[in-house]
Amino acid sequence: MADDKKPNIIPSLADQHFFLLNQEIDQHSTGEVMSFILSRNFMTKDIPTEMRLIINSQGGELCSAFALTDVIGASNIPVWTYGLGSLCSAALTIFITGYYGKRYITKNTSILSHQFSWGMGGKEHELLASVKEIDLTKKRVFDHYKKYTGQTEEIIKKYLLPAEDCWMSAREAVKYGLADVIMATWV
Repeated sequence: MADDKKPNIIPSLADQHFFLLNQEIDQHSTGEVMSFILSRNFMTKDIPTEMRLIINSQGGELCSAFALTDVIGASNIPVWTYGLGSLCSAALTIFITGYYGKRYITKNTSILSHQFSWGMGGKEHELLASVKEIDLTKKRVFDHYKKYTGQTEEIIKKYLLPAEDCWMSAREAVKYGLADVIMATWV
């Protein structure tokens, strides 16, 4: 006699509109997330009411992070962000772009906010030209932090983007407007 019970199939994260960004921030990793978000924005049926981006990353390329923040910001479907494990540098830049009120962080997440670093070389005229991009990037970073934390430039310079690395607790992340909710447990 055949068993008529259906198998217990666990849906994939993607089926539930979750994406796990669990690697260095670069063109490849952010490209996958952008594709995930854009594909859902172009759905014509069964359109999700929100997407959830889980981030655990030691950081990486700021330009790639900003490409992803532009896609998150332009999404017609709210993107909720979850910090789990590590939210460092460029990963934090992405995390804070999540839908306001829906930026979740676990109590044990390591958070690193710091000024961007820049490596350059070349001839004098090339170095001088790079100074403009450094200035533009610095402005981009400060404007991004102001928009998504609600903090003044003075507070951002002192507590979020000081000269030295700034490690903080989940409670401090909420205090400075980087996150909205501390999750006691994941499930």
